[in-house]
Amino acid sequence: MTNVTPEAKPRAIHEPSEVTVFGLPDHTGRWLFVFVGLIINICLGTVYAWSVFRGPIARQFSTAEIPITAKQTLWPFMLFLAVFTALMPIAGRIIQKVHPRILSLVGSVIVCAGWILSSYASDMNFLYVTYGIIAGAGVGIVYGIPIAVTTRWFPDLKGLAVGITVSGFGVSALVTAPLAQALIQNNGVLSTFFTLGVAFLVMLVPLSLVLRFPPEGWQPENWKGAAAAAKEQDFTTAEMVRTPAGLGLWLCYIIGALSGLMSIGISSSVAQEIIRLDAVTAAGLVSFFAVFNGAGRPIFGWLTDAIGPSRAAALSFLLILLASLGMLLAGEGNVLLYAVCFCAFWMALGAWLAIAPTTTAIFFGRRNYAANYGVVFSAYGIGAIGGGLIAGSAKDIFGSYLFAFWVTGALAAVGIIVALALLKKPRVA
Repeated sequence: MTNVTPEAKPRAIHEPSEVTVFGLPDHTGRWLFVFVGLIINICLGTVYAWSVFRGPIARQFSTAEIPITAKQTLWPFMLFLAVFTALMPIAGRIIQKVHPRILSLVGSVIVCAGWILSSYASDMNFLYVTYGIIAGAGVGIVYGIPIAVTTRWFPDLKGLAVGITVSGFGVSALVTAPLAQALIQNNGVLSTFFTLGVAFLVMLVPLSLVLRFPPEGWQPENWKGAAAAAKEQDFTTAEMVRTPAGLGLWLCYIIGALSGLMSIGISSSVAQEIIRLDAVTAAGLVSFFAVFNGAGRPIFGWLTDAIGPSRAAALSFLLILLASLGMLLAGEGNVLLYAVCFCAFWMALGAWLAIAPTTTAIFFGRRNYAANYGVVFSAYGIGAIGGGLIAGSAKDIFGSYLFAFWVTGALAAVGIIVALALLKKPRVA
């Protein structure tokens, strides 16, 4: 039987005037949690600048006898995202018992350790462990915490607040891609891992210290949806996975993540190898694409609130389908078409980083949100691995990344059908 809030035992309802945030009234101060979450996500989202690292890493570890392949340079990226995904549901359950600042501090230290240890890498296997597993694990612990905090403080503006919070992950490459490119050119790729790791440590630790949930029973002042929220359906994870909406959300998230993460991982490589741009210009375009990734999150978060999860999801897949078709027509020197298509890919991925958490809260409630979204987020890891394997295989087998866009186009068409058929709010059994 699905639990329905309020809880069986009475709980005090805090008047908004009783609660302050950073010394400000709650309706104003709560926006600072959105800002803190955005900055945390900028640090965590540096993985989206991975395409800038791939070439230098291949040159660092290749030998005349054993060259580093395209698929090998994608494995740290894929492992990072896979471990990130695996830790999300675990962290989602822990945060129900541990204060968010403590869990965020632990995860932040692990993130930074992974980056710093990567500076001592002697081969690709070393990097798989330090960057892929250790740094990925830290991000998996931290990532869901600002989202869970924001969801609790913004029951009235779930999509918008969550979209802005996670936009930091998307726009991260806007800052980190050119920064990493400059550091690599001046100091080498291994030194760059160390520099970024120390910088993240200085930023993430103090930001983690301010995270907290609102008091039990708190709600925004004059919130018109308060009465409806009191009757909100709160599904347990076991109940969620048995609904058609739960399955549909998971499948759609896989498709959105696979297409977007594959494109992000090869953005710089496609620019250099197919469009024939130089490395600096390619890195600059990666930064430009990051704007669309970041913008896609609040835009599609708002759309999810405004037109519903089903239509918002279908719209995101239409972007992927059109971008895939566009890339199949791209060729050397076609910079404009390449840029438009990859803007769409990056925006579509950003869209899913807002659609999925917002839909989880809308469909399945806030009480078990962290644990539920942790399970839904497994789709992201599956998409990361699938996208990397498709891109790497296309390059290694056919000699060009363009063949991968046949797959993303077909999956997007399937995604539109699944979204319209299954993404409907479930009812209590």
